[in-house]
Amino acid sequence: MNYDPRRSAPRKPSAHVKPKREHSPLSDKPGFQPRAAAVKILSAVIDQKTSLDGMLDDDHGNPAYRALTPADRALVKAIMNSCLRHLTWIDAIFDSFLDKPLPEGARNLRHILSVAAAQILFLDVPDHSAVDIAVEQARLDPRSARFANLVNALLRRLGREKDEVLAAVSAEVPVFPAWFQTRLEKVYGKATADAIGQACLTPAPVDLTVKDDPKRWADKLGGTVLPTGTVRLDAFDGSVTALPGFDDGAWWVQDAAAAIPARLMGDLMGKRVADLCAAPGGKTAQLILKGGNVTAVEQSANRMKRLKGNLARLGYEADFQQAKLEDLKPAELFDAVLLDAPCSSTGTIRRHPDVYWTKDMADVEKLASVQARLLRSAFGLVKPGGTLVFSNCSLDPLEGEELVAAFLAEVPDAERMPIRPEDWPGLEEAIDTVGDFRTTPVMLGGMDGFYASVLRRKPN
Repeated sequence: MNYDPRRSAPRKPSAHVKPKREHSPLSDKPGFQPRAAAVKILSAVIDQKTSLDGMLDDDHGNPAYRALTPADRALVKAIMNSCLRHLTWIDAIFDSFLDKPLPEGARNLRHILSVAAAQILFLDVPDHSAVDIAVEQARLDPRSARFANLVNALLRRLGREKDEVLAAVSAEVPVFPAWFQTRLEKVYGKATADAIGQACLTPAPVDLTVKDDPKRWADKLGGTVLPTGTVRLDAFDGSVTALPGFDDGAWWVQDAAAAIPARLMGDLMGKRVADLCAAPGGKTAQLILKGGNVTAVEQSANRMKRLKGNLARLGYEADFQQAKLEDLKPAELFDAVLLDAPCSSTGTIRRHPDVYWTKDMADVEKLASVQARLLRSAFGLVKPGGTLVFSNCSLDPLEGEELVAAFLAEVPDAERMPIRPEDWPGLEEAIDTVGDFRTTPVMLGGMDGFYASVLRRKPN
């Protein structure tokens, strides 16, 4: 970064540090507790590789988060999303400010600084409030107390120079951490990798799959109809449960890319169809809407409960089977099977910026192996002449193109049914040369990264 780290350098912390206080008036100040919760949650994401969604669950999430008011929970979510989306930039800025790195044992200090920086740089929060609370957090933490003066100096400097440093770092530092940026560049090239990074800095829109008449629902909800039939609410920033049609089960939230795999399955009217990793139920609902007699398979009891609740709101029924895919023994093979397999979720990074901080290539490779096993089991459930759609929300070909190519090479009675670009106006670029789907976050004004392949079991 073209930035002089010595200019306006923060003062060194005093050798005479006040002893840790068990309590301070500032810790009772409105706004302290949500910032404290954000630091704890950021530490769990970065240091323990914990999923952000689980910690922000209103019923079972992080205790510090669950203790907050709804307004403070909303602040924590805003801080976490802004911080994780821009963390490479935040780290680069502080690295440029410091003459030498912070000690390895000061991880929590780095999290305190990052939470405050996210507010100063990206949220509508008074700088002084973010600074004062961060300094007090450092003072109350015995691991960070000796750096309280440094926290104050760094954050005040950031407030003074934020426009300059943000312009410099955003021009030179990739959005993603090194492992993910390197992998994207290898697969897609640097220009596309950088474009994906830029797309992930903007919060994802709300996409809806509607039961019928997308144009009517787009007009009613103030949205637009995408070429795929998805209704997109670009400027929506409220509760979807308060929208018209939610209580009536007229639609469900589903990213435009996530809605594609079920739409690849052709005519399902009256056919026996299995959705093998069914929760939360968006794809199951699509299969029912297409007229299939659907068996919804889900291994997890909690996810099965969620699946049943979501389908009940929509007024849909299915044959629910709580079982491991490999243990499923149907009396009759299926005409069509959808396997939307568990994966690294790297395609969902617009909505889940914790993914590239909690995963690495070892996780991608491990999950690709799991998917290969599941694909073999799923194919065994398809009757001769029947169809299997394999999909996932990963951007990595190890979990997509390469996996399916290896499967086809190993299974002689499996064949690819190429998808035709002309059948997908507006998404022709997403159909690759062999006829598989590959979406990225830069397509169609922003969508999840998804892979899908249509396979057939050859007739006897």
